[in-house]
Amino acid sequence: MKKFTISLVLLTAITTLATAQKPWDNGALRVSDNHQYLVHSNGTPFFWLGNTAWLLPERLNRDEVEFFLAREHEEGYNVEQIQVLNAIPTFNVYGQQANDETFDFAPYTQAGTYGYWDHLDYIVDMAAAQGIYIAMDCIWGSQISKMTPEKAARYGHFIGTRYKDKPNIIWMIGGDIMGDKGMDSWDALARAIKEVDPNHLMTFHPRGRTTSAWWFNDREWLDFNMFQSGHRRYGQRNGDGDYTIRDNTEEDNWRFVAMSFGDKQEQIAGREVTGALKPVLDGEPSYEDIPQGLHDFTAPRWQDYDVRRYAYWSVFAGSCGHTYGHNSIMQFMRPGVLASFGAGKAWWDAMNDPGYRQMKYLKALMLSVPFTEGKNDQTVIAGQNGDRYDRAIATRGTDYLMVYNYSGKPLRLDLTKITGKKKNVWVMNPADGTVVYIGEYDNKKDVEFTFDGAYLRQSDRVVIAVDTDKDYFSKTQTRLLND
Repeated sequence: MKKFTISLVLLTAITTLATAQKPWDNGALRVSDNHQYLVHSNGTPFFWLGNTAWLLPERLNRDEVEFFLAREHEEGYNVEQIQVLNAIPTFNVYGQQANDETFDFAPYTQAGTYGYWDHLDYIVDMAAAQGIYIAMDCIWGSQISKMTPEKAARYGHFIGTRYKDKPNIIWMIGGDIMGDKGMDSWDALARAIKEVDPNHLMTFHPRGRTTSAWWFNDREWLDFNMFQSGHRRYGQRNGDGDYTIRDNTEEDNWRFVAMSFGDKQEQIAGREVTGALKPVLDGEPSYEDIPQGLHDFTAPRWQDYDVRRYAYWSVFAGSCGHTYGHNSIMQFMRPGVLASFGAGKAWWDAMNDPGYRQMKYLKALMLSVPFTEGKNDQTVIAGQNGDRYDRAIATRGTDYLMVYNYSGKPLRLDLTKITGKKKNVWVMNPADGTVVYIGEYDNKKDVEFTFDGAYLRQSDRVVIAVDTDKDYFSKTQTRLLND
C-alpha cells in the first residue's frame, strides 16, 4: 500500500506537469511591435530570466538534468543558455562524442545508441516539460577558426533540422567572441539554421564588454541583440589589448543597453550601431561567486548584491530580460572535476546561494506591470543623479514608474511623469521580494524619498509609484511572491 501511494503521488505530479500551461501555448516568441521586448504571437509578454548553464549537455546525466531543471523552474528561470559544442570533439558525461572536424554528424547519430545528440534531445524535452526555453549556443566562439563557412552551413542545416519542431528553442550564434572574428562562418551558420527553421528567434552572444549590435544589428537573421557586460570591476583591464569601452565604465552595464539601442551619447567611435531598433539583454553579467576580473583567484568575489545591481540596472535601462550566472553552476562544478576560475562549490550547493534565489523577484516585479509598454526614462529622477554605484535607473509606463537605487542614498523623483492626480508608492527590497506601502502622494515634480539602510551596505531598493486608479499592487501585500 505504501509503494502504491508513492507511485500515485509521482504519477499525479508527472500528469500535472505534463498538462500545465507552457509559455509557448501563447504562441511562438516574436519581437514586440515597439521593437524593444519579446512577446508571444498572441501578445502575451515574455520576460527572459535566463541562467548560464553552459556545460549542461556535457556534464549532467539524465537524473541530474531532471533535478536541475526542476529547481530552475521552481526559482523562476525560463531560459537556459547552453553550449552545444564547446570543443572539437565534444563529449558528454556518458563518453559519447558529438562531432569531429569534418562536421559530418552521421557517425554520431546511429540508431540503437544513446548518443550525444539523443542526450541533448532529452535535455530539450525535459526543459519543455518544465516550461523552459533552451538557448542553444551552437558552437563556442573559441572553435570558430576550425569551422569554414561550408562546414558552418552543414552544421546549421543539421542542428536546425533536428530542433526546428521543438517549441522551446532559441538560437544563439557566437559564444564569447568578437563578432568580426569568423564573421563569414557565423553568417553561414545562422542563415543555414534560419533556412530550415524560420520560426525560432536568434541572437548572438559576444565577448565581454561588447554588444552584438556592433556587428550584426543589420543582419536579417538577428532577431534581438545580446551584450556581455562581463566580469571586470571599474578600472580593471587585466591586459585586454582590444579594449572596447570607455575607461572606468566596466560595471555600468546600463550603458550597453543604450549602446545597443544606438544612443549617440553612448556610442563609441568605430562601434556605431546602424539599422532598426531591436530588443537587447545582458547575456553574461558578472557571475555570483566568481573572482572580480576572473583570473586572480585571490581577488574579491562578486556577491548577491552585485548580481542584483547588474540585473536591475540592465532591465530598468530597457532590456527585455536578464541572464544570471554563477561560477559553479555555469561549469557544473563537483568534487573530482577540474575547476575553472577558482570555483570550489558543488553546483547543487550553489543553487542555494542568495543571488541565485533572488532573480525571481525581478521577474515577478516586471510581470506585475505592463512592462512591454514601458521604457527607460531618466527624467523621472528629479534630483542630480550619481555615477557608478550612486547611479539610479528609472523605467516607466503610462501609469507606473519604478526606480532602482543601489546605494541607498536619498532619491528625488518627478511623479508627474505618469498619469494620475495621486500616486500610491511602495518600496521593494530586491533581496527578499518584500514590498512596503509607504503612502499616497500628490502629483508633484520633486518628491524626496529616504531609506532606512546604511549607505552601500546591501541597501538597494526599488521605489514603485502607480496611478491610484490602477491596482498593479495591493496596499496590504507584503511580498511579490509567496515563496
